[in-house]
Amino acid sequence: MRDLPPTLAWALVKLKYGFRIGARRMDLSRCIDMHAHFYGGGLAEMLAARTGRPCLRETIDGPVMLAMNGEFPFTPAHHDHEVGLAEMAVQGVTRRMLTFPGALCADVLPLVDSLPAIRRFNDHMAAMRGQTAGRLTALAGLPFADMEEAARELVRVRRELRLPGAIVPSNYFGTIAQARTLEPVLRAANETGALLMLHPGLMVGEAAPVLADDHPQYRTSAVVLQAQASQVVLTLILSDILDTFPDIAFQAINLGGTIPFIVERMESIGRHRNGDRPFPTDRLKRVWYDAASLGPRALEAAVKLYGADRIMAGSDYPIFHDSPLDAIRGATISDDEKEQVAWRTAEALLDRQDQFL
Repeated sequence: MRDLPPTLAWALVKLKYGFRIGARRMDLSRCIDMHAHFYGGGLAEMLAARTGRPCLRETIDGPVMLAMNGEFPFTPAHHDHEVGLAEMAVQGVTRRMLTFPGALCADVLPLVDSLPAIRRFNDHMAAMRGQTAGRLTALAGLPFADMEEAARELVRVRRELRLPGAIVPSNYFGTIAQARTLEPVLRAANETGALLMLHPGLMVGEAAPVLADDHPQYRTSAVVLQAQASQVVLTLILSDILDTFPDIAFQAINLGGTIPFIVERMESIGRHRNGDRPFPTDRLKRVWYDAASLGPRALEAAVKLYGADRIMAGSDYPIFHDSPLDAIRGATISDDEKEQVAWRTAEALLDRQDQFL
């Protein structure tokens, strides 16, 4: 190497000893959590006054929230944003998108009950965004008992409150026909360029799900929930919704459920049973996905299928308290892909929402 030009000699040294020429350090000093929930903003007071589910009850062990699909202790983490900010600092989360708690099903109550509470919550979340200098933003609730009223509230949320969008009960996306009942909301979302998170929740008038006879935490809250999340994605990509409403950003939860693991079977079904209509795998990349409550192996499969530029970190806080960075750091994906999932995809999506205003 003594006779080589200095620049070439140094390049060979770096290659020999494992240096990456021109590489930059991966930036995981930022993390945007795109799937978390908030039960404050007046919701606790409204639910405490109710006599039936969903409702908040005082017990000898402390307050308990009775949702439509179960119950859980109601702690300050659920309703005090300062507690959440402190946990974010510990976890390495620099920005978080909170949502109206869709699984409670308060957004499908009769309009007289839901609309005042939802508007109060949305106003509260808009104020919180300003108070935290954008560290906390939010997806609003909508009153689905009246679709036209829900559409008007979404327009207010986008144009007056300047929030990114809203959370929508994903049971409305169990079939294409069910999704079409949301047309007024979808029109408003497209008009305002809204982000819609399709999160587990009931349709108006729908009975609460029957829990499994044993181990419902696993059978119902994991296996059934992930299968339902997959149905939501299928409704989006097998219908004309993405084409009819091109300015809506749809967020599917939990990496689209089982989709990354069964997509090859669906492609085989397309080849062998629908030869003239192959499964539209490419359309999966027109949806955004969060990785809430899932781990590194699931993330690896999803990155290979969707691409890291469609995947965002998520925690499902305060139901879960793990840092979303744990799955990202543990995944066998490139440094660039880790950075993309940790914050770049979410930052680009949130910037897109602001550009529509």
